[in-house]
Amino acid sequence: MYKFEVYKDKAGEFRFRFRASNGEIMFVSEGYKAKASAMSSIESIRRNVPDAGLDDQSAA
Repeated sequence: MYKFEVYKDKAGEFRFRFRASNGEIMFVSEGYKAKASAMSSIESIRRNVPDAGLDDQSAA
């Protein structure tokens, strides 16, 4: 099951990570001073991800 995990980092800031169903961490957020800001970012991702595009800027 995919899931978000909210935690406090060593600096005392709130962060979240997104885990795949196999437990692998797919991405980690920036640090937030307030937990509410981290939670708001999670909700924004949940609302907007289905329409996310891809901008491949690699020099392939």
